[in-house]
Amino acid sequence: MREGRSRAYLRPGWLLRRVVNPLIARLGITPVLAVRGRKTGRWHAVPVNVLEHGGQRYLVAPRGETDWVRNLRAAGEGELRWRGRVERFRAVEVPDAQKPPLIEAYLQRWGAQVRAQFAALPDPADHPVFRLEPVAPAGRRS
Repeated sequence: MREGRSRAYLRPGWLLRRVVNPLIARLGITPVLAVRGRKTGRWHAVPVNVLEHGGQRYLVAPRGETDWVRNLRAAGEGELRWRGRVERFRAVEVPDAQKPPLIEAYLQRWGAQVRAQFAALPDPADHPVFRLEPVAPAGRRS
């Protein structure tokens, strides 16, 4: 996490938060990130785009320091839920210096959806990125 800078965040509008995202999640259009809240410990879920790049999977935060970012930092792990499957993972935050090629790949894939957020927050340091490392299901060894 950066020190000495304010945390950039582009708050989504009411329609996106209350209608579009829940509908996307319910219809299973994209994976849903589930992560425990840093204050309550309750599960929170939000649709996400999972970037596959260089044999790894990543979550990129187009809107900056969102609640899911802060919760994922605090919890250190989460779940991806999609099409009846649940995949547990450990989240490793990517250093700012390693973000540019990941953000470029993210924009190539989902630029039509997120280009405005990256234009409003052009510094790659304003976009947290997490590498997802699989966690073996309970009761199994990897």
